[in-house]
Amino acid sequence: MAEAIPQTTTAAAGPSVRAPLAAAVLVSAVTLSVATFELGMADWPSGFVLLLVVPLVALIFCGCALWSATLLLRLRKGGLKFALPFLACALTLAVLVYAPLHQIALQQNFNWHRKSRERIVARIEAGELKPNVSYNKRLIALGDREPNASAGGNDIVVDEADEGTYVLFLTTRGLKHYFTGFLRVPPGGDPKKFFEFEDKPPSQLVRYDKDWYFVAN
Repeated sequence: MAEAIPQTTTAAAGPSVRAPLAAAVLVSAVTLSVATFELGMADWPSGFVLLLVVPLVALIFCGCALWSATLLLRLRKGGLKFALPFLACALTLAVLVYAPLHQIALQQNFNWHRKSRERIVARIEAGELKPNVSYNKRLIALGDREPNASAGGNDIVVDEADEGTYVLFLTTRGLKHYFTGFLRVPPGGDPKKFFEFEDKPPSQLVRYDKDWYFVAN
């Protein structure tokens, strides 16, 4: 009597969701990175890059979200795992809509550069740093040897007033004299008295700490 040969059965591997999930996570991460660090790229000339990067990333993210939604049609046969790419896109969209990414980026900028900026202010008040740009008597070009404390070429703006020295560290430097930045006012000073706001008050004025304000014209 011939010995029966045992037969082994292997379950057929179901369709994998790893590649779609990896794609959704990658697109979501890039989208969040651009949204978070857009502030640091917004000054001239990299602001022109954003005119291409932001719409392109937005288009890719929307396409990815729609594509991940089509995977929901495979839930019945493939299981709940096919909902993961859509959930990744949905979570990213919720963060973009509700999370204060711009404020987070500003707070990081303020914290990371604060000590360097305070040292620069102290040197200005001590007379070690003075305006050194021929065409602008209020501009100090720090150059590459100094810590990168200001956007748009590491230039800072100073305003000598009766109450002390106002020092502006730029976060964006756009066209038509548009700027945003952190303004250090002298003790007892008023950020609205900064010379840039003589004709028009700042469009944004947010206090970050004693004598430190985020301003925009």
